[in-house]
Amino acid sequence: MKQQARELTNCKDGFLKDKEYIIMDRDGAFCPAFREMLSQAGVEPVVLPPKSPNMNSHMERFFRSLKYESLDRIIPFGEQSVRRTVLSHVDHYHQERNHQGLDNEIIEPGDEVGQCDGDVECRERLGGMLRYYHRAA
Repeated sequence: MKQQARELTNCKDGFLKDKEYIIMDRDGAFCPAFREMLSQAGVEPVVLPPKSPNMNSHMERFFRSLKYESLDRIIPFGEQSVRRTVLSHVDHYHQERNHQGLDNEIIEPGDEVGQCDGDVECRERLGGMLRYYHRAA
């Protein structure tokens, strides 16, 4: 259990590194043992009130995109395969995908965004399931 807590907060790819709180719904996956593991790692779990689906709507929408655009289209062969898929999707989500809520802007745009001249190039992730077209800088 302590090993799992270290994986969640490790300095390389732990998604809870330097975090104090994590918001979670009342899903059965977040059992008391999991919440205890988070507490041992120094992260306070904040459980949402029952029957409050709109309180975590941004995360629900992200997970829906993750499942629909990536996870439902692959057959993972172990934990590393799932991790690689999720990390590729998160990179695509932040650096290459337009967001309607941001007036179709990219969250973390690269230097190639807004280029008017140059050849059009395609960057593929996950074997071509996620594609990003841009002009060569």
